Amino acid sequence: MKRFILLALLAVAVGLLAACAGNQSASQPVATQAPCPECQVCPEAATCPEPVACPEAQTCPEPVVAVVPFEEAWANSPHNDATSPAFTHWDSDDPAVIPASCAKCHSETGYMDFLGADGSEAGVINAESVPVGTTITCAACHNDAAAAKTSVMFPSGIEIANLGSEARCMECHQGLESSVGLDAAIEKAGMTEKVDEVSADLRGTNIHYFAAAATQYGAEVKGGYQYTGKAYDVKFEHVRGFDTCDSCHDTHTLELKMEQCQSCHADVKDPEDFQQVRLQGSEADYDGDGDVEEGVFEETAGLQEILYAAMQTYATDIAGTPMVYTSTAYPYFFIDTNADGEPGEDEAIYPNAFNAWTPRLLKAAYNYQVANKDPGKFAHNGKYIIQLLYDSIDDLSTVISTTVPVADMARNDPGHFAGSNEAFRHWDEDGMVPGTCSKCHQADGLPQYLAEGVNTSQPPSNGFLCSTCHTNYEDYARIEVAQVKFPSGATVTMENPDSNLCISCHQGLASTVTINNAVQGLDEDAVPERALRFSNIHYFAAGATLFGNEVQGAYQFPGLNYLGKYNHVPGFADCTSCHATHELAVQTDKCFTCHAGVETVQDIRGPMSVADYDGDGDTTEGIDGEIATFADKLYAAMQDYATTVIGKGIVYDGHAYPYFFEDADGDGQRSEGETGFTAWTPRLLKAAYNYQYVQKDPGAFAHNGKYVIQFLYDTLSNLGQRVTVDMAGMVRPEAPAAQ
Repeated sequence: MKRFILLALLAVAVGLLAACAGNQSASQPVATQAPCPECQVCPEAATCPEPVACPEAQTCPEPVVAVVPFEEAWANSPHNDATSPAFTHWDSDDPAVIPASCAKCHSETGYMDFLGADGSEAGVINAESVPVGTTITCAACHNDAAAAKTSVMFPSGIEIANLGSEARCMECHQGLESSVGLDAAIEKAGMTEKVDEVSADLRGTNIHYFAAAATQYGAEVKGGYQYTGKAYDVKFEHVRGFDTCDSCHDTHTLELKMEQCQSCHADVKDPEDFQQVRLQGSEADYDGDGDVEEGVFEETAGLQEILYAAMQTYATDIAGTPMVYTSTAYPYFFIDTNADGEPGEDEAIYPNAFNAWTPRLLKAAYNYQVANKDPGKFAHNGKYIIQLLYDSIDDLSTVISTTVPVADMARNDPGHFAGSNEAFRHWDEDGMVPGTCSKCHQADGLPQYLAEGVNTSQPPSNGFLCSTCHTNYEDYARIEVAQVKFPSGATVTMENPDSNLCISCHQGLASTVTINNAVQGLDEDAVPERALRFSNIHYFAAGATLFGNEVQGAYQFPGLNYLGKYNHVPGFADCTSCHATHELAVQTDKCFTCHAGVETVQDIRGPMSVADYDGDGDTTEGIDGEIATFADKLYAAMQDYATTVIGKGIVYDGHAYPYFFEDADGDGQRSEGETGFTAWTPRLLKAAYNYQYVQKDPGAFAHNGKYVIQFLYDTLSNLGQRVTVDMAGMVRPEAPAAQ
């Protein structure tokens, strides 16, 4: 089995590059000259070392190439395996020809026909069939048409353009199906809304073999079945210089370029070892087995096992027909006639093909096959495959009777490597991340900003890369950042300069200065003629919270004193001393060393926080709880102010832009059709900005909790000038007097 995987892996990502032409045997060099004009036969190069006289006294030209480059490397490659079913499948047919639907990738003749290298129309197979007996030889890829190829049209109808030589590989290693095709088949059968009903018009759908390009490009080409409402990873970039077929695989042997791989993966000794690799950005326990040290290959294998079990349960309980699978017999899914869960020899035959397909089962089985037919999936785009498998499992778990451990599994990576999250997928439809966003939402954005001081638009990326923060792959030295400028114009630095990388993005997009500039000269409680717009601090502005008054990330009211940088305790004064560098999760074991007796970090309140800040009589709750009370009171006061002073209701939805909406029906909830709130007064704008600030920094209680309580207290006091706000018992943390 391992030998099969190894051989398959070597054939996956490289396309049709080879090194011998025509029907010459592998042992013969190729004679590239044409016959003499008047000669019927010209000796081949192997038997014609000298010019040969023709009857008319003309001579045959000497061979252009006496020795074919890379001939030996190609001769033993899967592309020249004349015994492989990939080239012999049609030999016993009558007539023995390869149909046009298969010829492009299973013969030299068909591929050259598709390219138009034989003078025919490019982009289609013009012949109804082509002869058997060829492999993929040098003529297939070493011709003008192949050299000029720069784009590939995938089965989904999506074209990937601006490619290099890898386009030759991708033309065949793209599969034959997609989300689009599956949805079309389900719609044609009239089953779009009947997801759990069996239809005789549905049949198992196969992506085909070695669809490495479909795996690598992920959501960009929709090779897997992508569930509605879910976001998926796009092209897996790996690292610079190793993100194409021929940068990882030898173009003639198809083998992995091991020496280059080992420059980073030093522990890898042979191709099978790659199954144990997982990058620093792959921290999650995807298959829920408790092992986060195993390779991504094992994670996908674990998910496949869970999915297969769920499919079998569904097939028996809901489709009404037991199912078994084998990868070695078409059409792969069969009726489990004896219900033993295993494909017997008498079951894995075409007449016994599984025939009780429902749309839900069809989607899951397709994704199972997508994962199964790309043995290099873990390297090509493991996280895309993980997402497909997870979603199929999750979908089946909603209707089957057995419990599926979905809660133990993980679909995405945390934070910076969560390529399918909105932070990185928001611009997919646009095709570019604008310069105003690319610094923190595109893998090359931060390095570009630090090097150039500006950002340009960039294509969407799959989360961050190692190169986002590191200068090389030898010692992984981090990019040096001496100081960081915040939206207020203030410049600061962290105790550990490495954390300056973190706060280069985790600083927010606005500040006290932003709000003051927007409301300058306006009546505090009047909606201006030229309407104000809501200002958003943006997400996870932990750096702004941490530095407090030094950078004025929150709205700070004039004439009041505010706390500056929160220094916590020695050894815990920067980002990476509290957060895991790659996983980003809080290292709670370190917290609980000092803060013993609490269940979560939200329960923590330090020994210097003894006051009942929110006035609810509870001095044992964590600082997070104190802040939550302030935030709840602030929201209620904002709604009161909007209704009584402005005359329009306001509601908040933290998951939908622009976050604040007009409560047209007055029910206190965001309802369908209610649009963004626009009747801002300066007073309400300041309050809404500070309310949003707290919502978008979930760690505010730890980053600088007393600073947060100060600005919330002041915001309530400010609204209290126009509406009734009960602040009895509330305490504003002390701050040093202004210098």
